Amino acid sequence: MDEGTLHMAKAMVNMSIEEEQTYADIAKSDMTVLGKVKMQDKLLRRTRSLNAPSPVQQFGPCGRIMKNSAMVITVQDPASQRLTWYKNPLSVLVIKKVRDMSVLPPFIQLVRWLIQEKSMIVFVEHSVMEDTMLTSNSGFMEIREKLKSFQDGKDDLTDKIDFIICLGGDGTLLYASLLFQKSVPPIMAFHLGSLGFLTPFKFDNFQQQVTNVLEGHAALTLRSRLRCIIVRKNEDKEKPPLNLLVLNEVVIDRGPSPYLSNIDLFLDGKHITSVQGDGLIVSTPTGSTAYAVAAGASMIHPSVPAIMVTPICPHSLSFRPIVVPAGVELKIMLSPDARSTAWVSFDGRNQQELCADDSLRVTTSIYSVPSICAQDQITDWFDSLAECLHWNVRKRQKHFEELSDLTHSKYDDALDSTSKDNYLLTTD
Repeated sequence: MDEGTLHMAKAMVNMSIEEEQTYADIAKSDMTVLGKVKMQDKLLRRTRSLNAPSPVQQFGPCGRIMKNSAMVITVQDPASQRLTWYKNPLSVLVIKKVRDMSVLPPFIQLVRWLIQEKSMIVFVEHSVMEDTMLTSNSGFMEIREKLKSFQDGKDDLTDKIDFIICLGGDGTLLYASLLFQKSVPPIMAFHLGSLGFLTPFKFDNFQQQVTNVLEGHAALTLRSRLRCIIVRKNEDKEKPPLNLLVLNEVVIDRGPSPYLSNIDLFLDGKHITSVQGDGLIVSTPTGSTAYAVAAGASMIHPSVPAIMVTPICPHSLSFRPIVVPAGVELKIMLSPDARSTAWVSFDGRNQQELCADDSLRVTTSIYSVPSICAQDQITDWFDSLAECLHWNVRKRQKHFEELSDLTHSKYDDALDSTSKDNYLLTTD
């Protein structure tokens, strides 16, 4: 086999480094017909990657992707995303669910263990230090002086936190994402709330589970976030525009207005459509199982690079949810003939009014949220679908043999009833 044929064959398939070396070694030797068939089957086997783009940049003998770093995207196999520490983590942020007394005993137990057994610096919210339900607990007062606190909106946690542990429901992980508007430390979320779609860990045996993570034995799900910027027409030029990163979704709705929202949707500067209805949801794949799925959208695995656009009760019945590539920029503005303003919220927080000539710009952020898996990406996600959303939960269909047994039993019961009637007739 000549080098040109070998190069073309390698460009037509998605091969790992080991497969390329195997192919080269076989090409150097005389290949039997059977060997060629086996090698072809090996090269054409299904890739493990969940994502469609191929790292091969040549297509056939002539076509290839232009050498432009802005256009070429390298997609990592999600199965290979594993946590590693380049130095030992020393500081940990513990976020607990608020106004839930059932979380207090696990919180105290975890914090005491982190301080006494792992010698870690533990950060908590300032409100935790003043919580009357905790200050009345003798176990908490023993470790209270060893805790460090912060205030949201005042203290900067950048480069102070190595690791995050959440105790509660999905809201605790969303809050952790909000605290870090750039790089986010790895997050380990324990399910102590009401839903728990994003919190795969059970608190039982938390010592072993946390130890495994601190030793680097864990898989990661990189959950993409959306960068949202509101550009105001009449805003002070010296004041920076509102810039937020959201993990689930940004929602544009009509707020208290009795009129339908009327907004224009642009994609990379091109007008796509005008939205008439109750509003619009722009979500990440992680957010596809939140508000978006309630509005009729599909559920997308968090490792898929995409942005979802879902209308809320659209006036047009043909307006269906769509999925666009990650990295495009969406611009949302009020239509010129809109009867009222619109309202924007970010992961359910920071509600802002969108007035005429204001614009909301949304695109994929480079700062994702590294969520630690209890098992792996696939198992955790489908377990969450089944447990939290009861996805495809139904009664089992009966097998033909079971139906046959039921038919026979009913037939036998009928015969017994007939025999009894005949017996009564003869005795009479």
